[in-house]
Amino acid sequence: MANHWFARALLPAGWASAVRLVLAEGLIARVETGVEPTVTDERHGVAIPGLPNVHSHAFQRAMAGLAEHGPGNVAPRDDFWTWRETMYRFVDRLEPADVESVAAFAYAEMLETGFTRVGEFHYLHHDREGRPYADPAELATRIFAGAAAAGIGLTLLPSFYAHGNFGGLSLSPGQRRFVNDLDGFARIMDQSRRAAARQPGTIVGVAPHSLRAVTPDELREVVALAGPGPVHIHVAEQVREVADCLAWSGRRPVEWLLDHQSVDSRWCLIHATHTLPSEKQGIASRGAIVGLCPITEANLGDGIFDAKTFRQAGGQFGIGTDSNVLIDAAGELRQLEYSQRLSALARNVLASDVNSSTGRALFEHSLRAGSQALGVPGSGLAVGHPADFVTLATDHPATASRVDDRLLDGWIFAARCGAIDGVWVRGRMMVKAGRHVARETLERRFRLVLERCQAS
Repeated sequence: MANHWFARALLPAGWASAVRLVLAEGLIARVETGVEPTVTDERHGVAIPGLPNVHSHAFQRAMAGLAEHGPGNVAPRDDFWTWRETMYRFVDRLEPADVESVAAFAYAEMLETGFTRVGEFHYLHHDREGRPYADPAELATRIFAGAAAAGIGLTLLPSFYAHGNFGGLSLSPGQRRFVNDLDGFARIMDQSRRAAARQPGTIVGVAPHSLRAVTPDELREVVALAGPGPVHIHVAEQVREVADCLAWSGRRPVEWLLDHQSVDSRWCLIHATHTLPSEKQGIASRGAIVGLCPITEANLGDGIFDAKTFRQAGGQFGIGTDSNVLIDAAGELRQLEYSQRLSALARNVLASDVNSSTGRALFEHSLRAGSQALGVPGSGLAVGHPADFVTLATDHPATASRVDDRLLDGWIFAARCGAIDGVWVRGRMMVKAGRHVARETLERRFRLVLERCQAS
């Protein structure tokens, strides 16, 4: 495994010059600074750590753009709940091989934009009739295969989904491919862990889908299955969800969760859009992460999470791509900051007190919190961490003649594409000259899925 030398690199302590990473078995064995390159080093310009994507539903990449036809002035209005019905109809078209092909292509796109690990919130488990496959983890296995084909780091989060709404209400027919009982879900977890053991660096956590989809007793048992691994849950994404939870329990979703679960640093609360300041304070005090997916949240009309108030309370947030309607790491960070500007009628809302660069603040916060949310011990280019890094093109119009934080700002706020040159995962080059090394093959397979699914 080659060692890598960089003219500049963003290390945990800040920017450094003449940096060599010495690699061993996919990990960083040594970091040297202020050194000259050797004849055996691979030489690069500027390196930053790869970003974690805390929340993905990979299969939804294949339906991107198919839900952009609204009802006009006809009631009811188009919103998350009508989008969900479109998703239910689409998912009935997917076979196991399709799930693998779509995931592989989505993960390749993530790598091209600077994500090096994905948290796959995996709730598609059964066949078109809602029957378990002979291998109950058939579709989870397809996710592993897709991640291996793309070469991305994977934290698999099998999702438990048992009910249609609060209070254990019945599921709709469109949810039949998601539903499990506790025994069936335990089998999926067992098989997933066996598969993960065959892929170095892979992590398995657990994801009770939402408070709508589990009863309190089920939630306790599902969380116990996580062991020391991460726990992710959708919560407080929609105004109607908050109202339904109040009607069921007299508590708001996050309030109920904090009252009834030992929420701690293993937890990632996905969206948490509609939360009160006291709830944000509660999340922050427990050390939990909020998983924000700004592009999807905007696409679905979810609302705007008050990230400034949350950060002032000591809260931590990572970013994800959720529905994968548009995969772009810099775009998620940019949309997050711009949503705060629109809400606050101000600029550079999420710049930190320590560093005035908004891009640097967004990047480092998402790196640190996202790594925690995905169960990765430590973050950044440091000894013992995975050799996951990104090289930025310094001749791109958005980055040319810029250094360090200004270069980060240029990538996040001023580049469309082409600002990323290379991406390595566990020391393996997966993106070269801005393109995934297997893009042609993975894109061809993805196109075949689209042709078949959209013709059916």
